[in-house]
Amino acid sequence: MQPEDVRRALEPKLGHQLLGLEPFAGTLGRVRFERSAALATFRAMRDDLGFAHLSMVGGIDWVGHREVVYVLWSDAAKQYVLLSTDVPADDPHVESASPVWPSADWHERETWEMVGITFDHHPDLRHLLTPDGYAFHPLLRSFQLHEPEDLEVKVRHV
Repeated sequence: MQPEDVRRALEPKLGHQLLGLEPFAGTLGRVRFERSAALATFRAMRDDLGFAHLSMVGGIDWVGHREVVYVLWSDAAKQYVLLSTDVPADDPHVESASPVWPSADWHERETWEMVGITFDHHPDLRHLLTPDGYAFHPLLRSFQLHEPEDLEVKVRHV
């Protein structure tokens, strides 16, 4: 599979919502798309191009906006491809990839928790690494460490 194959498969489905396909070392490339086309992009990558495995979802805080990055693997093509979309810092949300790739579940929970990006229609968007009630996102550049006595954290008894 070549990068042009990806472009040919996505352009008819996404149109202007496909923002570009950029080279990215060691992969088939980086597909940039509008966040409103997230589900269409996910389904096309899985159903039309055979990227059946989502291996990572992550978020980056670029201060003025945030970026969501997805890493996909195709067993048939033996290749990785990256997907990327930007979300505004003041409205950081995108559709969940969980309906297409169930493996997105915990990755999206971690990204929400650490970077503050909400994944719409996620089946179980709750804290994974920090205590329930923790209202901060530690990987945001605006995050400041707090003294423990300044935090009001709900304790979970197991």
